[in-house]
Amino acid sequence: MSAFDWLMLAALSVLWGGSFFFNKLALAQWPPLPVLLVRVGLAALALLLVVRLAGLSMAVGRRAWLAFFGMGVLNNLIPFSLFLWGQQQIASGLASILNAMTPIFAVMVMHAFGGERATSAKIAGVVAGFAGVAILIGPDALSGLGLNLLAQLACIAATVSYAFSGLYGRRFRELPPLVTAAGQLSASTLMTLPIVLLLNPPWTLPVPTGQTVLALAGLALISTALAYVIFFRIMRSAGPSNVMLVTFLIPVSAIMLGVGLLGEALLPRHFAGMAAIFAGLALIDGRLFRKVRAPA
Repeated sequence: MSAFDWLMLAALSVLWGGSFFFNKLALAQWPPLPVLLVRVGLAALALLLVVRLAGLSMAVGRRAWLAFFGMGVLNNLIPFSLFLWGQQQIASGLASILNAMTPIFAVMVMHAFGGERATSAKIAGVVAGFAGVAILIGPDALSGLGLNLLAQLACIAATVSYAFSGLYGRRFRELPPLVTAAGQLSASTLMTLPIVLLLNPPWTLPVPTGQTVLALAGLALISTALAYVIFFRIMRSAGPSNVMLVTFLIPVSAIMLGVGLLGEALLPRHFAGMAAIFAGLALIDGRLFRKVRAPA
């Protein structure tokens, strides 16, 4: 990776880490589903504009649009709503740590359904990841099925959905990545709109404050639309395996924002669990251990 790629990776981690911060601010006034609708709707409009400026076309055929709806469910509708619901009960930093389980579940999904056999190092990474989750939520599980435990389980379920979206997304290899991103967000908007009209009609919501408006705009335009543009820029120049490094950095930026601006506090076991999850990610990524063995 070039120095510019590393700079873009750091920027992406801040943008995606910031989504947990923006979620928390928006949820202070609005329920999860309207926040979700604004996030995917504004981001879809922004990316459709980028697609047009790039000279690309969304006329990709009926089959591709049906696939966009499937991708929208797995990559947006389910995980975004679960994280939003979960963040009503837990800190944004903890949610971001649990989000780091996504590549670990991806290894399991690809091994079981994608025809990609897991190596011994990746299996060790999966074990380390689950050990981290046990450290994170173990005491809460012992205290009963409370909202705090359910919120953490919801965040974990969201990462499982992300993992399946990676498997499902392989069918879009022939499409420009920006078209895929704009298509799935547009489909997510069309699916979320009737749900919001049924369960949380806009006319029943409080008028958003300036802080809520800025949080919603940041969530949609910065942490979703702009983040996708940077994500695909890194993937094109540095490859998908290097993009995975962002999972190490997202919790760092999310925790700094949560502690510094929201006054959140994480327990020592949360950092211990994050360390175990990071060890699992390092085993799955492999490059750190290859570098350690290289001199020998």
